[in-house]
Amino acid sequence: MYASGSESLIKQAREIQEEELQKFYGRVYKQLHSGKEAGGEVIDSLQRLHLIVSATKYARLLPPDLVKKLQMLLRSPSCLEQLQVLSSAILRESLPLSLNNLSTELSQDSRALSYLASVVLTQAGSKDDLLPVCQYLLKCLESRQPETQVPRHTLPILSKMYSFSPDILTEDQVNLVSRKLADWLRYASIHQGASMSSGGFFTSPRTRQPALMTEVDGAVAGDFFTVLCVGQSYTEDQWMNMYTFSMIKIWLLTYDTDGSSNTESAQLKTEQVIHTSPPQQDDRSELDSSVMSMVSATSSSSRMLPPKERLREKAFECCHRLIEQSDRKALKKADAELQKACIVESVSIMDIICSVDPSYVYRGFPCIKALYGRLSADLAFARVLLPIAQFYLNHSETAAVESEAVFCHLFSRFPSELFNEPMLAYEFVQFCLHNVSVLQEKVAMYRHSFPNLLKFLAWNSPGLISEFMELLPSLLASETAIELLHTLLDLPCLAAALDLQHRSAWYQVADRALWDQQGSKITASLDAFRQPSYRGLFLYILRPEAGTGDTIDRLSMLHNALEGMAESPRVLRCAQIVPVLLHVYFNTIAQMADGKMMNQLLSVLLERSSLLYKIKNFSTEVQRVFSTHLQALCKLHPTLIVDQYKELLEFTSTTTNIYTKEDFYTHVVWVIGEYLSLSYDPRCTVELITSFFEGLEAVLFEITQVRQSASPPSYTPRLLTVLMTALAKLASRSQDLIPRASLFLSKMRSFAHSGRVASCFNEEDSEEIITRSHELINLLKLPNVAQFVLTPSAQGDCPRWHRDTNAALPQRMRAISGLLQSHSSFLPA
Repeated sequence: MYASGSESLIKQAREIQEEELQKFYGRVYKQLHSGKEAGGEVIDSLQRLHLIVSATKYARLLPPDLVKKLQMLLRSPSCLEQLQVLSSAILRESLPLSLNNLSTELSQDSRALSYLASVVLTQAGSKDDLLPVCQYLLKCLESRQPETQVPRHTLPILSKMYSFSPDILTEDQVNLVSRKLADWLRYASIHQGASMSSGGFFTSPRTRQPALMTEVDGAVAGDFFTVLCVGQSYTEDQWMNMYTFSMIKIWLLTYDTDGSSNTESAQLKTEQVIHTSPPQQDDRSELDSSVMSMVSATSSSSRMLPPKERLREKAFECCHRLIEQSDRKALKKADAELQKACIVESVSIMDIICSVDPSYVYRGFPCIKALYGRLSADLAFARVLLPIAQFYLNHSETAAVESEAVFCHLFSRFPSELFNEPMLAYEFVQFCLHNVSVLQEKVAMYRHSFPNLLKFLAWNSPGLISEFMELLPSLLASETAIELLHTLLDLPCLAAALDLQHRSAWYQVADRALWDQQGSKITASLDAFRQPSYRGLFLYILRPEAGTGDTIDRLSMLHNALEGMAESPRVLRCAQIVPVLLHVYFNTIAQMADGKMMNQLLSVLLERSSLLYKIKNFSTEVQRVFSTHLQALCKLHPTLIVDQYKELLEFTSTTTNIYTKEDFYTHVVWVIGEYLSLSYDPRCTVELITSFFEGLEAVLFEITQVRQSASPPSYTPRLLTVLMTALAKLASRSQDLIPRASLFLSKMRSFAHSGRVASCFNEEDSEEIITRSHELINLLKLPNVAQFVLTPSAQGDCPRWHRDTNAALPQRMRAISGLLQSHSSFLPA
């Protein structure tokens, strides 16, 4: 949201009239054309022009003379940088202009070239628009002018261009850039840049030899230059080294992932590794006795490799050197963070190189294995271990290296102890998404780690919901599917338990005053978290992996202990995402579950519909999801009704379920009436139908009492119509029950007209109840017709011979009812 003043300015910019706008264009042009030194007035005008062109989603067309003037500012090396920034921003927001004009007479000034390139990249619609600037940048790379700084800005611009259009470079140009990158990456000077002297009486006329670069721990850098070398100033080739390292990963992914290395080059590199003769020094390298033997062995012979393969070799050496440097203890915190970033980038680059050329795997794994052994115990390097795990995942099989311990450590410790680190949570989940098929196939612990992975979601629910919707199906396995459902339903409890664990670590028992400041409810939950009697409950809800049991017996006790956290914002946000994940869960389980699992699922639905964490609207939303998928599950497996008849009969015979979970209860009654039929299950006996009929009849009788002492109905008419329809369906399948059903349905008119009902239901609702009962009574007068209408064969499902909508019979049934009413003389006695 903008401040009121900003909104006013934006509104003015959007509503400016065309006549006033043209006058303003002319005034800006005159100010730029006057040739006077740029002052505050010119800058203010350009700032206002930028606001005007960027305030709407439609690009504005600037006058050609003004466009040319802005382009001149971009090209001018002597122009103020603030004017170039504004000119670049204005041209980016205006209508697409002639990029051919903009790309001619490109400036030699690095700053001007950068701002001009940003306009070209924004306005470019195809590869042809980028070609002039691209060709100019490649010429800059070929030039051998150490005094110019154009190449320093060439690489970032070139990187943007081939990201936009990878085919913009020809094979020869790719080889050219690869050669330059390899040289900058490996052969940058080890000496610091020449520092500028401040002058003075005692200034020596002799120029001193530049000092050597230092490591992050202060020691003199003995090997070749890398990003982790520290100095007071840097030479041009050192800057190019840093730019090269920052873009080498995307370069390799773009132009070196086709597996172009041939057998001869792979054999040559293998011979280089095992070669035992003294290495020949490269004429450009300044290595001393501390140079790694592997790097020395390959430094001269790598000149014989093609450009792409030589770049791989130099990039691999650089990454190996950076990993060695990361073992040094940095003197500054910023350098320590830079070490972590360099490890992540280096391991990722080595991973790419090993994927392109497997011969590097045997050279890289000892380094990666040692790095993991050094960092695995330190949680401060948690994010660094993710690319290491990626390397193990991709190449451990090739190198015949055991990787199970790496992933056990990854999936067990990180989510448990670092669930409150949002960046780690995001990167960890992205790692799982990126490798989901490989993790399912090769990492046995992956599917059992969902109690830990869901801790990331419980703590960071708004930012990770879309990722977990995509990840959840991969966590489903037949042996843990039921436990996963319980875990999803308990996700708000997990969020509350994590919150209490986090608070408990900060507030000691002695700091009672700090506890009391959090409120009495939260304090009570904190006390419960620390009590031994609740320890088992919290240990289960915070368990690191699946397999200890589907759920616990004392869930209501846990809910009472967490009652004080029910209004926590984190818990409320977590409760909102549970229905979304349940939809994903049921849609996935429907495709893989067998009859046994379906029976277990139905039992869980019936049990957990009343065992949910007491959060506002949470039970209602979850029961709505249960209702939706109960119908889908029973449609796929109609035999569930007979398999679970005891549980279903007990559930539907309990009147209190109507008042606490009416929607779910209504759907349970509907599926009983729909699928308790011989056409769906040959085990459906008359005795079973009679048992369900008597149970539903007793419930309907209890809730439709018209005694004066009876309380007014607190349910919807929809429940009554579904119950009546279910009774009629069951009676049509056991004709001995038809008289009882007809007698009961005939009493619904007096119920609907009673005073208590009239005070709760409107006239339309009462009429709907009466109409439904009358339709069903007339239908039951013809048992064969009733069975045809209310119990169609399973083969008649597509297309439907009729459609029961839970609320009213369709128009076809109404037509039959009207026919029976009009010709009652034809009815049998």
